[in-house]
Amino acid sequence: MARQNALAKDRAGKAKAGVQEPPQQSLREPRRNRPTDGPAAAAELDRLIHERVRLAIVSALAVNESLTFNDLKQLLNTTDGNLSVHARKLEEAQYVVCTKSFEGRVPRTEYKLTAAGRRALERYLGHMESVIRAARGG
Repeated sequence: MARQNALAKDRAGKAKAGVQEPPQQSLREPRRNRPTDGPAAAAELDRLIHERVRLAIVSALAVNESLTFNDLKQLLNTTDGNLSVHARKLEEAQYVVCTKSFEGRVPRTEYKLTAAGRRALERYLGHMESVIRAARGG
């Protein structure tokens, strides 16, 4: 309640100063009313894949049967920690599967794209294509 009062006071102060705020929009628009084509389709993008490093991981795995941690690290030119965090998020979403083993005494971490990951990438690419078509006026 105190937060609502503070927001109301802030809006009143802005109104006195002549600052106009954009109209409030509902963040919970029913799914059936959401656009499926055009610029608004960007809101439908899979935020998990949309992040640059995660998109690169999924894309690399889409064209390779599997890649090791070191292969991905070199290919994406990223740090151990950065790759590890992003790969873990994809793993938690079940977009990739991680297999850990040893070659002699050297640990080997290998990643593969799952069927769910491949479907998510296909959906993502479809959304991006529709955004591009709409931006080009086609």
